[in-house]
Amino acid sequence: MPTVRVRASQILMHLAIFWYNAAMKLPTFRKTKTPQFIAVVSGLPRSGTSMMMKALEAGGLAVVTDAQRTADEDNPKGYYEMERVKQMDKGDTAWLADAQGKVVKVISALLEHLPATYTYRVIFMQRAMPEVLASQKKMLERRGEPTDRVSDEELTRLFSKHVQKVETWLRGQPNIQVLYVDYNRMLADPLPYVRQVNQFLGGVLDEQRMAEVVDPTLYRNRA
Repeated sequence: MPTVRVRASQILMHLAIFWYNAAMKLPTFRKTKTPQFIAVVSGLPRSGTSMMMKALEAGGLAVVTDAQRTADEDNPKGYYEMERVKQMDKGDTAWLADAQGKVVKVISALLEHLPATYTYRVIFMQRAMPEVLASQKKMLERRGEPTDRVSDEELTRLFSKHVQKVETWLRGQPNIQVLYVDYNRMLADPLPYVRQVNQFLGGVLDEQRMAEVVDPTLYRNRA
């Protein structure tokens, strides 16, 4: 009887060694931690930033917004803004700690106030300048504000200079990656641009739902 017990224990030992050696030969797979970054949608006012925010939300990305500025005739789908973003130039940036893994809208003039302590992926919306001006003018008219204080030519010059300055600044930031998206082309053919945006942000969004919310009927202020 003791002999049988010895043999059984030896067999179990041999099996244990066998499976251990086999396991050691298998490839090991390390769990990689998904990089935490803050997604930012930016551009000139009226350049399609709200449309992009809506698409990202539909795709499954959490948005940072306080919903204080509600939808209106100028933005029927909503603005997706947060009032505290406008205070970044005054040092109000603590809220960014809760924005990692989410998306927030930041106009181009405030990008330089993003703290360098975080990593960002910026989707910068580009739109034909005459359309940007037309859309802004329409908004001012609805609010009863003057639209002729500065000529379109001067505004074009100022905005173009501003965008060039912002692009130069972005290129010099090691913690920021940038994807430029053409608003006009995305409206005409959403899917290729949706795929590009999804890949830029890690490839985990629902591209079909993103493409479905790109609404060409809102393309009203053409050049």
